[in-house]
Amino acid sequence: MHFTGTIWRPPYEAWSALLQVTAGCTHNKCKFCTLYNDVPQFRMSPLSEIESDLQEIYASTPDVTRLFLTGANPFVLDTGHLKKIADLAKQYLQRLDSIGCFARITDITTKSIEDLKDLRVLGYNRITIGVETGDDAALEFMRKGYSTEDIITQCRKLDFANIEYNFFYLTGISGNGNGMTGAEKTAKVFNRLNPKIVGASMLTVYPDSDLYKEILLGNWQEESETEKLLEMRTLIEKLDIRTHFAALGASNMFKLHGELPYEKQELLGEIDDILSRYDESKLRNYRVNLKHL
Repeated sequence: MHFTGTIWRPPYEAWSALLQVTAGCTHNKCKFCTLYNDVPQFRMSPLSEIESDLQEIYASTPDVTRLFLTGANPFVLDTGHLKKIADLAKQYLQRLDSIGCFARITDITTKSIEDLKDLRVLGYNRITIGVETGDDAALEFMRKGYSTEDIITQCRKLDFANIEYNFFYLTGISGNGNGMTGAEKTAKVFNRLNPKIVGASMLTVYPDSDLYKEILLGNWQEESETEKLLEMRTLIEKLDIRTHFAALGASNMFKLHGELPYEKQELLGEIDDILSRYDESKLRNYRVNLKHL
């Protein structure tokens, strides 16, 4: 298999076959992100490499029903190229039902609703979007490259095309003293949309990030671990859509997941229990010893 750098996938894609079609990130400017530092230049995989990897997948696991395309944002590829990848995949994987990947909001901007409908017919579905927050001030400071209105506009296009999507939420992105406000703003945005999963990760600041430099310059302060938990609690409390909430990644000291709104009180109770049993020093100890996501 052709894999470049560290390969990332959401926890819920653990049973999907992984296929590299891009490496690195087209944006690569988010101040907090270090995930693609080992692949500083975005790269598209040649179709010959993709076909070779599909042959290898077929040889080992011919009954694959779902592919997850790796890279920071493979959905940036133009519609024609994504169609070629789907057609090629179906030549080898006869039972293939769906294709997922990471996407940026800006990747959707370049695609019409008709483009998206065509991709849905070919199996593209349940894509994961790192929206991070619905707090415009945080989006701008972190150089995400889009606004909350962009999130709403582009995700509604996905709704029209019947493409299901999941959100990543980055707990702590609004900074010290702003966690609960950021969560409330995010809930207002998410409540206008239809994410199937809201996956929450806790911000971990590493020394090789631009955000660490901002901290040293005094331009930004990290939330305490207690505030991050209260922020996550606020988001869960304010969400009034049907979605699956999942805090399952390594950045979360405690793994939480449940169906909203049905299991909201159980999730809130779990966070309250954590806050009653762990003080800031114990929570912080996990963060400072988390060497890698």
